[in-house]
Amino acid sequence: MRPFSAIAGSGVFLIAAPGVVAGLVPWLLSDHWGLPWSTVPGFVLAGGILIVVAAAVLLHAFARFALEGLGTPAPIAPTEKLVIGGVYRHVRNPMYVAVLSIILGQALLFSSWTLLAYAAIGAIAMGSFVRFYEEPTLASRYGADYETYRRNVPGWLPRLTPWRD
Repeated sequence: MRPFSAIAGSGVFLIAAPGVVAGLVPWLLSDHWGLPWSTVPGFVLAGGILIVVAAAVLLHAFARFALEGLGTPAPIAPTEKLVIGGVYRHVRNPMYVAVLSIILGQALLFSSWTLLAYAAIGAIAMGSFVRFYEEPTLASRYGADYETYRRNVPGWLPRLTPWRD
């Protein structure tokens, strides 16, 4: 896939998937972000920081797919190369971690049990998708390279030091 097509496709998928999961649904669940902000000390600041940092990680991960992998995160237009650079050197699923962090940031911002429950349901759905679809698909597509990557990089909680071959 050409870089422009990969960037355009990734941009569309960014809006269609994380935009809906971490944006539209929480917006609807929080009365169009009209809930009062949390009165718990530190929750608003922590939630805001979590949202901003997670959004930056999400954008970085999408850029890696387009520029390093020459493809998109969408299953219908996968990458030509296994993406292992940038944030992917520390965690195999940074997009899912970022999306869940954005939702959790909103749960903190509004002290919303509804958004917390939504994040928990999302974590189960995302974990199941990774386990039963993504891992077998990546193993089939990239073979030994993916198995080496999988052995060296944790799936969900980032490692602070990058792996070496």
